Amino acid sequence: MSGTTTAALWPRRRPAGAGVNRWVVLFVLCVSLLLVALDATVLHVAVPAVTEDLRPGAVELLWIVDIYPLVCASLLILFGTLGDRIGRRRVLLLGYTLFGVASAVAAFSRTPETLILARALLGAGGAMIMPATLSILRQVFPERRERALAIGIWSAVAAVGAAVGPLLGGFLLEHFWWGSVFLVNIPLMLVSLPVGRMLLPESRGERGGPWDVTGALMAAAGLFGVVLGVKRLGGGEQVASPFTLVPLLAGAALLFLFVRRQGRRPHPLVDLRMFRRPAFSTSVGCIVLAMLALVGLELIAAQYLQLVLGLSPLATGLRLLPLTVAAMASGLAGARMLRRFGPRRMVCFGFCLTAAAVLTLTAMGGTDNATLLLSGFVLLGFGLETTLFGAYESMLSESPADQAGGAAAIGETSYQLGAGIGIALLGSVMNAAYAPGLASVPGVPAHASRAAGHSLGEAYDIAGRLGGSGGEALRRAARESFVHGLHVTLLVSAGLLLLGAVIALRLPRTMQCGDLCEDALTAGGGPAEVGLPSPRAAEKHVAEKRAAEKPRVPALTPALDVRDTAP
Repeated sequence: MSGTTTAALWPRRRPAGAGVNRWVVLFVLCVSLLLVALDATVLHVAVPAVTEDLRPGAVELLWIVDIYPLVCASLLILFGTLGDRIGRRRVLLLGYTLFGVASAVAAFSRTPETLILARALLGAGGAMIMPATLSILRQVFPERRERALAIGIWSAVAAVGAAVGPLLGGFLLEHFWWGSVFLVNIPLMLVSLPVGRMLLPESRGERGGPWDVTGALMAAAGLFGVVLGVKRLGGGEQVASPFTLVPLLAGAALLFLFVRRQGRRPHPLVDLRMFRRPAFSTSVGCIVLAMLALVGLELIAAQYLQLVLGLSPLATGLRLLPLTVAAMASGLAGARMLRRFGPRRMVCFGFCLTAAAVLTLTAMGGTDNATLLLSGFVLLGFGLETTLFGAYESMLSESPADQAGGAAAIGETSYQLGAGIGIALLGSVMNAAYAPGLASVPGVPAHASRAAGHSLGEAYDIAGRLGGSGGEALRRAARESFVHGLHVTLLVSAGLLLLGAVIALRLPRTMQCGDLCEDALTAGGGPAEVGLPSPRAAEKHVAEKRAAEKPRVPALTPALDVRDTAP
């Protein structure tokens, strides 16, 4: 029997992901994103337990919390562009593996240094997973109407992961030790690896030329240096300190050289000319500001609920649950809201609503007010998710289809960069407002007062050792100072959110699109909803689009095949 006949009789191997429904692919991608987003905040409610067990210093504690978004933000461009070259599904599966291994190391850490290293590895795994999910989503949903709905679900899952993190962490801390907040990742990754390998389609970019390894490393080192410098400033370090100034200057210089290098190369890693488009650059700025507010406020809110109000970790997570529900509702309604109101009004409204929620929460005091917290967190979740959805959809739709991988890397970099800077910036504001109130407490030694000014948890620990009237006075002063610092931090956050609303005025007023126009008209939507000036113009646009696409429509098309193709 000839080789040709043998090959004809032997069944061909079915490519991974071939024929899989795109909504099933979206589900797998959302599960991947949920794990990464969840790990960004699951540690927040465990901070007191980690502090009690490992006894980290103030700087080490900041590193434990902040190293994850810092490393993730630094490596997103590197792994995002690598996925365009070797396959996004392949990078995604490698990220699963690294995420699982790093979770095991973090769960059984016995020193602050080991936990910091494990969190850094988790950040590297997250940097492999996050841009791959958005790039594959962009390939699987080429039509803007469906893509808008998919992005709404995707962004809702991101917000849900960030908000469910404290709830899951609280539940685990009620029954297990703090390492369980990491150990829960392992069985999920063991399931995600084979499922992702079977169901996810492989896709690559179509860019020619070699992969710019030097440029990718320059971007990673530059982002790491800049955020590290900002983080040290957030920890109270002086600007003139060499450990602060050197990373800032070196990181800024590397990013400047990276931008020049990309502009000169015929095949750049990321086409930075996309930033010349006002809608694209504005969307990136809005994502940074929104995440800056979300992650920083969640960290401070978790500490307030546990240390000031005395709630258990599980009760703390339940108090933050309304934020999750509101974010889910906003994400699911995002596509319709965007068609009706347009990017500009939608993002501006989201920022203003979030600022109103933050100002509402300034009424929080030393006693519990469940109604106030409920209303504030509902407004916060809905407003932030509205902002993120409008910004992400505008950013992806504004970028050319053949540069979806670069756009996804930029979007995820801004997402993680905003989270890292938010913790550093709002944390520094909190520390600056908190420490002066403990400079001199009657009946408490000066050295004890200074040490109590590092954090509220440390103040409680010192007050417990002092005991008596001095310890009670220190505890009361620390609680009052923390509430004062919280109010100052909320006011600063509200100002940043209102700045975001002003910046969002540069976004397009209406949703100008191609694929969506025909889809909306077919579904009965009016031209005003999709940015067309009149019914006649809408009909003309649809007719021209159909005429242009007609010769290129094949007789038969597979249910899903995004291998080596661009939408």
